[in-house]
Amino acid sequence: MKRWNRREGQRPHRRQGAGQRHGWYRGSRQNPAQYERRYGHNDAGPSYTAAQGRNNNHSASASSSLPSSSTSTSSKSSTAAPELPGFYFDPEKNRYFRLLPGHNNCNPLTTEQLKEKEREKQRNKMLTEDEKPRKKAPRTGLNTSLLLEKRHLGLLPENSYCRLIHEVKVSGMKRHKLEIQSTDNSSPNTDNFRLIVGDSACERVFTVNDVAHGGCKYGIMNFSSSSQGCLSVEMCDNLYFTNRKVNSICWASVNYPDSHVLLCLVGVADTPGCVSLLPASLFSNSNPDQPGMLCSFKISSAWSCAWCLNPQFDKTFSTGLSRRVIVKDAETGRTQTYSVGSDVLTQHFALRVPVLFNGCRSGEIFSIDLRQRGRRDHSWKVNRFHQESAITSVRVLQDENYLLAADMLGQIKLWDVRVTKPVQEYKGHYNEHAYLPIHVNEPEGLLLAVGQDCYTRLWSLKDGHLLRTIPSPHPAANDMIPSVVFSSNLGGCRGLPGLLMAVKHDLYYFPYNIDYQEGGEVTADF
Repeated sequence: MKRWNRREGQRPHRRQGAGQRHGWYRGSRQNPAQYERRYGHNDAGPSYTAAQGRNNNHSASASSSLPSSSTSTSSKSSTAAPELPGFYFDPEKNRYFRLLPGHNNCNPLTTEQLKEKEREKQRNKMLTEDEKPRKKAPRTGLNTSLLLEKRHLGLLPENSYCRLIHEVKVSGMKRHKLEIQSTDNSSPNTDNFRLIVGDSACERVFTVNDVAHGGCKYGIMNFSSSSQGCLSVEMCDNLYFTNRKVNSICWASVNYPDSHVLLCLVGVADTPGCVSLLPASLFSNSNPDQPGMLCSFKISSAWSCAWCLNPQFDKTFSTGLSRRVIVKDAETGRTQTYSVGSDVLTQHFALRVPVLFNGCRSGEIFSIDLRQRGRRDHSWKVNRFHQESAITSVRVLQDENYLLAADMLGQIKLWDVRVTKPVQEYKGHYNEHAYLPIHVNEPEGLLLAVGQDCYTRLWSLKDGHLLRTIPSPHPAANDMIPSVVFSSNLGGCRGLPGLLMAVKHDLYYFPYNIDYQEGGEVTADF
């Protein structure tokens, strides 16, 4: 017979063995219903508070659906909440929320929404910091007084002094909005900016705006600075509309410097694509009777364009197509075609020698010497090197032995074309799939790029040091990536140095001068 416990009238508890632990057996698992009863959540609501989560850490560690290291979190402070798979902890509400897949649910909470919320929080924080009168120096211990003292003592060369002074000025730039006014105040400009491209003197900026009903409109803004140090901008009356998308823009010097604008237009439906060479005088308020050369070439799927400034080929431009490069003389129409193995997304001519650099979707960068005509093999490729992703922008420096290239992995590299090796890298740029250009200002020793995250970053061209990150004034979105122009003389030879930013339907100016006043009259005629 089995022995009974006389005191309690019950059988004695069996002694727990190595395979038993407080009612849990090795290898046991909870079913979903038990899991939900334990943590008290359902598909539409939050689970439980952080305090409850910390009390249940020991029990939850036995479940295979939770990480085995969760027991260690019980020893942490009360402010540290353990991570639970499939849950998000909100520190403000001190609660866990279940991450839902984003369909067939009421008010779903997804990982992408949480990341977007965190990015927006970080952007607002940076905007608040930018409004402060004192900003963080781009380098430790770098300020104007220290640089001036070192210069007087002969410890700092002139070129280094100028470069570092520009870095200090860049760190102090403050955002000012340029109010665009229309002759008809009842119809303000509501079309979002897509591209802005400044001419060589930065007196004029060519603009492309998206139109709400489809297509785009483009024109020229004229900039000038007043004696009071204020910047003003005037939009021309003659705006052109097209139902096609503008892929690429560059200024062209046909009759005189920057006399024309070269545009790549993508075809839609039955309308073929083309490359148009338009006189800049078309976009003036006083349009002459004979504006000059006006021509258009029907070219399908044109990705990029570039104008040659070398005296030997001063009327020559190029277009990058799908697996082809076309070099054409704008006056005679003579055409040279080069077959390549990938789409040519970006192009740039060297100045001293007639060499065209091309960046491809495959990541290849190659150059074409225009003096080598008639070769059917690929021997016309003077230089060839690769990056890991599609090339979005190439820029030849004044020392034409060096080339800057950016790709869709966010990498920006400085290449020595003589040895086809990268000699500098500029980190921090963000890009995944967008067609984003880079901007170089060699007199100031600066490199600029706008990332797909809508942040404008400035680096030291010499050593790749990240000098400043400027957030967009508007929430980040793929269709609202800012377009920028940077110049030492924005508005002409006596203009103001600084950064011009176009985002959404607004224009912003970041001047070097911290005492800049928004007193200039800004007019725009649409």
